[in-house]
Amino acid sequence: RLGTTAVNSCLLNWDLRSCRGFGIPNVLPASCSLSERNEGFLLVRDVNVLLIFLQPIVAWIPNKHYSGIYGLMKLGLTNVLPANLSQVIVLDTDITFATDIAELWAIFRKFTDKQVIGLVENQSDWYLGNLWKNHKPWPALGRGFNTGVILLLMDRLQRRGWEQMWRLTAERELMSMFSTSLADQDIFNAVIKQNPSIVHQLACFWNVQLSDHTRSELCYTKVSDLKVIHWNSPKKLRVKNKHVEFFRNLYLTFLEYDGNLLRRELFRCPSQTSTGRQRLQRMLEELDEDDQCYDFRRERITDHRTHLYFLHYDFTDNMDEAGVTLVTQLSMDRLQMVEAICKHWEGPISLALYLSDAEAQQFLQYALASQVLRNRRNVGYHIVYKEGQFYPVNLLRNIALKQVNTPYVFLTDIDFLPMYGLHQYLRKSIIQLELDSEKKALIVPAFETLRYRLSFPKSKAEVLSMLDMGTLYTFRYHVWTKGHAPTNFAKWRTATTPYKVEWEADFEPYVVVRRDCPEYDQRFVGFGWNKVSHIIELDAQEYELMVLPNAYIVHMPHAPSFDISKFRSSSLYRKCLRTLKEEFHQDISRKYGSTALKYLTLHLVRNRL
Repeated sequence: RLGTTAVNSCLLNWDLRSCRGFGIPNVLPASCSLSERNEGFLLVRDVNVLLIFLQPIVAWIPNKHYSGIYGLMKLGLTNVLPANLSQVIVLDTDITFATDIAELWAIFRKFTDKQVIGLVENQSDWYLGNLWKNHKPWPALGRGFNTGVILLLMDRLQRRGWEQMWRLTAERELMSMFSTSLADQDIFNAVIKQNPSIVHQLACFWNVQLSDHTRSELCYTKVSDLKVIHWNSPKKLRVKNKHVEFFRNLYLTFLEYDGNLLRRELFRCPSQTSTGRQRLQRMLEELDEDDQCYDFRRERITDHRTHLYFLHYDFTDNMDEAGVTLVTQLSMDRLQMVEAICKHWEGPISLALYLSDAEAQQFLQYALASQVLRNRRNVGYHIVYKEGQFYPVNLLRNIALKQVNTPYVFLTDIDFLPMYGLHQYLRKSIIQLELDSEKKALIVPAFETLRYRLSFPKSKAEVLSMLDMGTLYTFRYHVWTKGHAPTNFAKWRTATTPYKVEWEADFEPYVVVRRDCPEYDQRFVGFGWNKVSHIIELDAQEYELMVLPNAYIVHMPHAPSFDISKFRSSSLYRKCLRTLKEEFHQDISRKYGSTALKYLTLHLVRNRL
């Protein structure tokens, strides 16, 4: 979060007429494509690549700071950054900008011939050694300097032999200090102590430090004095400071900013249009703004900002040949289902969440407060940021599907709770039915309850009992029977082995397939036909539909979604959906030839009736 806010506050305050570069180590998703908008940008697409080069440079240094090895990596920047970069500003991720960074760039012009580093004086008494008895800090010039904001003249650093300079200093001091306490900052200060002429002291408001022992209030008397706020306490936003509420509100302002503001054509620096941008422009020009269904067609080509793996994910099991991941998507109003699903499904999960920037922070707080979610490392959360008026359901499904790293996927919806033990049952079924060598889609029968509080069935026998008692129903039996009727629930009641069913019009079961299955058709947004179209394509590719006899999921009740309300109330919405269905049938017929004629023929016959 702090890293995202640092970027947001910098860019939203930035007057880009200066056209200076900005390096972002994987804070913004690749879909932002900032490097495509401005040749001055240096966008590091994968911070892991940078870390691979930096780690061996500093790994030998013992460090007690909570940042670990990452807190030392600024020392090695001259080894990894391009040689043509002469001026570099290095920022900690826990800073918030309150002014235009162009003002900071301008300070390079004030450097004397000997100065190579710009720093703000440290605003605590740490390096004076008087914080507690027997406190022995690393050597520093006076109060020392803080490395949360650094200006570097790279060409001069190279000429001064920076790498040898800091290495020799670190080796010498470590003989008596044994480890660093403040990571790279200790080594920077030890170098400056020996070479005071290399530092250009920045005004204190360029790094207002909120550490535990700070004296930063001496630095500012009014809001306009603030340039950069540095949350350099391990407590971060919970630090004790008499002005912390003001600083926290400023931080939250940038945290919840609509990130789409950073994608608008406010970027006035000259740049060449990327191939992707050109393609998008051509697609926009092909749309007819007088088309009644323009909004539907425009949604299909919207380039949503995406933040993959929003929270820590650590699951790789390449040895599990029957591994299966639950794949689904949701919006903020279904967030409570995530914890419930995690209690029912112990296997890996890939979730695409459709959220605003502010909602993403609410989700973060929810996830961090939940013991169930905190304890899971095999759930991939992928944020797709809101844009446009429709819920891009199939885009979300495809994003979640693409991030799966198991051979198989269980494609479901967020409102369904899987039976306890479904993950292991599916793994066994995958092996028994030889999905590795045959095109099969395993159907998990779907039921529903109208009760918000349900004693969840623990076995098929309990499901059958609850069906007889009217506590459970087959899914949508009273609203959309066609959607699941081909599952043949009457046969399922007595089945003990998987059985084959045939595709029928409007069939939309929840299935287990190989992860290389067809993607969902993204023309379908909001409500209607988003799953039906996918099952049609599975059938067109000759997938065999097999119903599992001892598997089930239960749909939990909820308020109608905004999109289904629009479908029910808007005749134009329904008309556009019919148009999209017709176009889909034409496209599927062209794609699969005679195999797909039955879908088009059936569609035309039904339209005449």
